[in-house]
Amino acid sequence: MWEEIEARLRSMEARALQGDARMVERQHSEGKLTARERIEALFDPGTFVEEFMLAETQVTDFGMAERRQPTDGVVVGTGRIDGRLVYVFAQDRTVLQGAVGQAHAEKIAYAIDTARKIGVPVVGLYDSVGARIQEGLDVTKAIGRIFHANSLASGAIPQISAILGPCIGVAAYSPALTDFTFMARGAGQMFITGPAVIKQVTGEEVTFEDLGGAKVHSEVSGCADVVTATDVDCLASIRRLLSFLPASWRVKPPVRERRDDPDRRVDELLDLVPEDSRKAYNMVAVIRRLVDEEDFFEIKPRFARNMVVGFGRLGGQPVGFVGNQPNWMAGAIDVDASDKAARFIRFCDAFGIPIISFVDVPGYLPGRDQEHGGIIRHGAKLLYAYAEATVPKLTVITRKDYGGAYCVMSPKQMGADLNLAWPTAEIAVMGPDAAVNIIYKRDLASAADPVAKRAQLVADYTTRFANPYVAAERGYIDDVIEPRETRRELLRGLELCLRKTVERPPRKHGNIPL
Repeated sequence: MWEEIEARLRSMEARALQGDARMVERQHSEGKLTARERIEALFDPGTFVEEFMLAETQVTDFGMAERRQPTDGVVVGTGRIDGRLVYVFAQDRTVLQGAVGQAHAEKIAYAIDTARKIGVPVVGLYDSVGARIQEGLDVTKAIGRIFHANSLASGAIPQISAILGPCIGVAAYSPALTDFTFMARGAGQMFITGPAVIKQVTGEEVTFEDLGGAKVHSEVSGCADVVTATDVDCLASIRRLLSFLPASWRVKPPVRERRDDPDRRVDELLDLVPEDSRKAYNMVAVIRRLVDEEDFFEIKPRFARNMVVGFGRLGGQPVGFVGNQPNWMAGAIDVDASDKAARFIRFCDAFGIPIISFVDVPGYLPGRDQEHGGIIRHGAKLLYAYAEATVPKLTVITRKDYGGAYCVMSPKQMGADLNLAWPTAEIAVMGPDAAVNIIYKRDLASAADPVAKRAQLVADYTTRFANPYVAAERGYIDDVIEPRETRRELLRGLELCLRKTVERPPRKHGNIPL
């Protein structure tokens, strides 16, 4: 009897492991890995342990009895990345085309819930044709379990999604509830309503890629955080991202052994940032020069490009960076930049990752479109996120820091712990040019030489108001430093601020202006 049982189990396991041979060939012909190959590429060799391999749909109507297959189209289990435990679920297009049935969805919800309970990250690899409609409302109920699990895990453990094939219909809300979404270019698509339905309802014809491909979500919608060329690149990038993150909110971020001199002077900064505040430069280049070994992992690099966010290390300590980007819209803050930075700040705060802000901002982007788009509401998200964060917050003002944008970009008044400025910093209610036009409007109109008079007044205003030494006198900043000493000063400040504790007023939770 035992021999028969073992033979049956081996047969079921073989079916689960092999999948449909034609679908395997199709995956490979499209340049994609299978679910199990993806898992092997994601984890340290030989560490993956599968769970619920033999689970399958219990529906027998609509021809499902003949199609039932172990795993139910999703592989679930644990493995290790750089020796650290991680949960994974990977939809398997070689089994029932990865369609989501009740057992399939319950397995995913189980993985997320269990990861939360034991305090480890969870990675979801999406590649599915959508819901299995033959199972009716049972599928809808089970998918709801996934959303509930995602929501409870938010802020408790890192949740990472990778769109490596179709992720369509209501199931696309699961990646949207996670912390970071990766997409493989040309392979992953994500949308709620497909091209066929759109054509039927609106008459509009649109391709899968134009509707929900990687370019759309990384540049227009902002739903994708990182885009890679292939499956393999995507999985390698996930491993790299996890190296910056703690396993859960209860533990500290992983600190590496120092591989870069903490006292290293960054002389290149003197040439990277022009003294003329009207000339652009790349804030990413500034951050790269400062972090350990120039290792900076940028998030959403092509969405809201006027704002830079990403991870790096200082003295081995993982740090989240937020910075205005002067080479895109002069670094002005708009609706999308506010959302991008606010969400990133809240993630860092949830997982105990210090935040360093680099400021070069002329203000909010003006215009009717921005006002009608809710710049007041969206800008308030950024204010709220900075004020709410209790992690160490350090700020470096490189050049412009004007008006309302001054309040938004982590000043002392919003709870920043250390505020530094370069000698090139201009801190004022508004830029000298605009201020002179308002304050000295009559003087300029009656001047014999308006151009010379204006130049004189701008220089006087800059000396009196728009320079870092005036701000330092009033205690708005802690120190004015040489740019090449920035790395050393940040490391020194970070070491002090990591010891801080912050108490908040008792309440259930705040109400961020969503």
